[in-house]
Amino acid sequence: MPYTAQDITETLLAMSDEHQREMLSRFFKTGEGEYGHGDLFIGLRCPQTRMVVKEARLKVPFPEIHTLLLSPWHEVRLAGFLLLVEEMQAALPKRRQNTTEMAERRLEIADFYLRHARHANNWDLVDMSCPKILGHWMLHPLPDGRMPDRRILDRLAESTDLWEQRIAIVTNWMLIRHDEYRDTLRIADRLLHHPHDLIHKAVGWMLREVGKRDMDTLENYLEQHSHEMHRTTLRYAIEKMSAQRRQWWMEKDRKS
Repeated sequence: MPYTAQDITETLLAMSDEHQREMLSRFFKTGEGEYGHGDLFIGLRCPQTRMVVKEARLKVPFPEIHTLLLSPWHEVRLAGFLLLVEEMQAALPKRRQNTTEMAERRLEIADFYLRHARHANNWDLVDMSCPKILGHWMLHPLPDGRMPDRRILDRLAESTDLWEQRIAIVTNWMLIRHDEYRDTLRIADRLLHHPHDLIHKAVGWMLREVGKRDMDTLENYLEQHSHEMHRTTLRYAIEKMSAQRRQWWMEKDRKS
């Protein structure tokens, strides 16, 4: 039997925890003037939401997921995005399958996600959804055999919406895991002078992920751009280097 948005919302609300609600509201910066202002929390830990999603996976139609993503409750929106992650996972080609198998379904999921991207309006909603939805989609052929156009990431980076901009860089996590770095570096260039700390951290995080797989690529990028990076971005990018190398980059940045 399919699940409705009401089924999932009521199940999540029944697990409400007032103490956890207050803690999450502070942690995700919901105060006046903060990036999460106005967001409402039920008060659930992520594993609790995942448990509900696991039960309902592949049993929630898109119109019901749409309703979940419009919810004022943070955990309900998270459930909607995690259900889309499950849909994309189920649509990936299996071993020995034609790579265009389920391509139309993957395109449908990616398009649906992009239409609702602004509802991923906190960093955890972005980070737990975009690599496994858009990232996976970009690694597999479209129905006509062509690969998805990654300039979508550039359009997201040029958005005026903070969360779409974060999606533009964090989506690259999945591409990096497949040793594809060019898009990461291009989007990092676009966001290097962004004013918001959440983008500084995300760009540095993705650069660090590149370095974990290819330190030469990271160091070459830093050689060109460390002087213009926000220091938060640089600190995140060099986090996995040796203490001596980290100190060298921070001092080089300070001198420049």
